[in-house]
Amino acid sequence: MSEAVDRGITVTEIAAMDQPIDVSPETTAAFVGRALRGPLDTPVLVKSFGEFRRRFGDVWTRSSLGPSVRQFFDHGGMHLYVVRVANDARGAMLCVPASGSALVLRAVEPGSTEFIRAAVDYDGIEERHDELFNLTLQRVNPGTGLVEDQELFRKVSYREDSDQFVGDVLTSSTLTRVEHPYPTHRPEATVDSYIDHAQAGTDGSELSDYDLIGSRRERSGLFALEVVEHFDMLYLPPPGKGIDTGPAAILAAELYCRERGAMLIVDPRAEWQTPAEAARGVRDLGYASSNMLGYFPRVRERRSEDIARPAGGALAALLCKLDRTCGPWHDLNQLGMGLHRRFVADIEVDDDEARLLNRAGLNVVADGPAGRARVFGSVTMGRGSEAHRRFTELPVRRLCLQIVKSISRAARWAVFEHADKNLARRVRAQVLTYFYYLNEMGAFADDRFVVECDAGVSNRLDCDEHGVTILLVFHPAACDEPISLTLHLTPAGCRVGSTAFAPSIEHCA
Repeated sequence: MSEAVDRGITVTEIAAMDQPIDVSPETTAAFVGRALRGPLDTPVLVKSFGEFRRRFGDVWTRSSLGPSVRQFFDHGGMHLYVVRVANDARGAMLCVPASGSALVLRAVEPGSTEFIRAAVDYDGIEERHDELFNLTLQRVNPGTGLVEDQELFRKVSYREDSDQFVGDVLTSSTLTRVEHPYPTHRPEATVDSYIDHAQAGTDGSELSDYDLIGSRRERSGLFALEVVEHFDMLYLPPPGKGIDTGPAAILAAELYCRERGAMLIVDPRAEWQTPAEAARGVRDLGYASSNMLGYFPRVRERRSEDIARPAGGALAALLCKLDRTCGPWHDLNQLGMGLHRRFVADIEVDDDEARLLNRAGLNVVADGPAGRARVFGSVTMGRGSEAHRRFTELPVRRLCLQIVKSISRAARWAVFEHADKNLARRVRAQVLTYFYYLNEMGAFADDRFVVECDAGVSNRLDCDEHGVTILLVFHPAACDEPISLTLHLTPAGCRVGSTAFAPSIEHCA
């Protein structure tokens, strides 16, 4: 998928039929939060902290998004979607003189550091076309004064009845829009200078849970990720200094992660000062999902009097790094998977307290070898549910998510083919080859697994929709017993269920 996300029609590429399934896809994270600048409710793929700063501004004391992105890239993350959200922020306003009236322009991207300037000229325009003008727009870095973006619109008109009306033409601009009242005359040409904003933009108020959640219909907030083909982890950095992400946003994000097959990283709340408080707090908040990953305690910078800060960005990066180097079926307590040396656990946790936290579904940040803090436990927050008991182990849950997403993407071609036994054999061969590779990499406890395919199970008399069903039985390396899953692939997507009457793995060769 390209780095630029189209706000209109989203085109999803389908893998070619019978192609090998990728056994080690790059893990991608998504952060939703507040930034100084940048497009609102639009996922932007960034691959370095420098890219983030150029597109969204520098680290901001009123938001933890910037520090979280820095943590991500400092700890080995490589692919990150950033979604900027805001609460009542406004863009800067420019007023271009027009013989007693004005062409009023409003910056598309709100924020106090979004600096837009404009210039007007009549180059190449005949005198008889006195309603036409050329408009140049520039985005300028307020720190360096360098031009970061420029748009040129030639021979636009100030008249509303014109095919080249400036208000219509600028709907394609990524910098400004035209606001009422419209000019009554042609804007005056600027001489040897640009027109700066007459009113600075605003950053708005602190985010609420509803700003983070957004609207599925409008594709705002976390639902802006609807246009992203896939992501593996979601993180909502605390919306402000000393402010925790609210439980309403966390629970809405968990539902969305369950729908998208992703993990949600959850920070410990600032008021949790002991392991007992953290365990009780998780229970009181009702956080109990195998798609949620929590930890305790927060971290503090070594040799610093700074307050404790969340480490969700670092945890997301370590999981990406783990997948790239070892595979998601391993736990995080691996050589080279420690936090940066400048971070230490804010609170010491002994062995009994660590077991208490693990039972509550929280991983433990504690000192490890070579003086580097590590994450111990490898558990999800899916406690207390017998149906999902096997998914309380983080490596098991993440391996299952990777298997489901990889197969559903690579085998989706089959739902558009004619349903027959040959199609079922082709899909089964494609998935079996994938399982053999996973087994060679150490993902399974043994080489006994079941892959069965039915290419006509969804083609019932009462349903015209063709589908493919794939039955999987395998024994993850980090699990005490085999797991069975059923994938129902249809043109609408993939539905996953556990299989109560799956073939016994003991009968596999």
